[in-house]
Formats: sequence, C-alpha cells, structure tokens
Amino acid sequence: MRCVVQRVTRAAVRVGGEVVGEIDGGLLVLAAFAPDDTADELAWTARKLPDLRIFGDDAGLMNRSLRDVGGGILLVSQFTLYGDLRRGLRPSFTGSAPPEAARRLYDDFAGLLRAQWPRVAEGRFGAAMAVELVNDGPVTLILDRGRTVERTAPAC
Repeated sequence: MRCVVQRVTRAAVRVGGEVVGEIDGGLLVLAAFAPDDTADELAWTARKLPDLRIFGDDAGLMNRSLRDVGGGILLVSQFTLYGDLRRGLRPSFTGSAPPEAARRLYDDFAGLLRAQWPRVAEGRFGAAMAVELVNDGPVTLILDRGRTVERTAPAC
C-alpha cells in the first residue's frame, strides 16, 4: 500500500461536476494498493494517519497530529501511485492491484480508517475524479510501509 498524504486547508472531489467528498481542513490521502497488500498493512496505515505529527504547534514546528487539531480525512483511490516510468514513455501499472482486488482493499481500508477517525470523506472508487485542494505548507509526504524493492536504473 502506498499513500500520498497532503496537509490541506480544504479539499474536495468531484465526479461529473458533483461534489462527492470534501473536507474543510485536515489530510487528503491518495491511496494505492498492490496485489500483495495484507490486512496488517491496511490496519497499520489506518492507525498511523490520524497520529502523524505534521501540523504546526505554537512555535510552527510539526508537533501536532490530526487528533490534536481536528479536521477531516479525504480518502481518494489513486492506482497511478504504482505507475512505473523506468522504461519507455508510457507508465506501467503492473505494480497496482487489479481493479476487483483494489476495490476490496480500498473498502477494507476505508472501514479501518473510519474506526480510527470519525470524519472520513471519500472520492468514488474507479471514477474519473477532479480533486481540488489547497495544500497547507505545502506539506506532502509519501507513506509506504516499505517493502524492500530493488530499484535499478534501466540501461539507456
């Protein structure tokens, strides 16, 4: 599982011009799933997100979590986070879970996240979405439990 986490002052997701999920402030979480993701990995990520200390304290240091400052989480499925651009000019998505498996993982993750944090809004899985956000900071982080993946540069 891989997430891009953005601290936002507001964020919304539209499908066909209709707002399907929005928050006034908090975290925008773009989430992608791999074929070998486990329930343990989903639970680890769901527990971690509300406790990430990425909000400023009175001194401007990142010492506060979502639990400290309130706000919401806007969860958006984003299979392209596993896009591989190392070869050629078109991304390969072989690292992403197939749609049916990704849907199950996404639904399970959303449920686990709701058990950790009461204010979770969502995009629409599999839809063409327009994501609007105001990144606060800007603060953008990648959360990946970190399976060891050998990365080698392709020969040019």
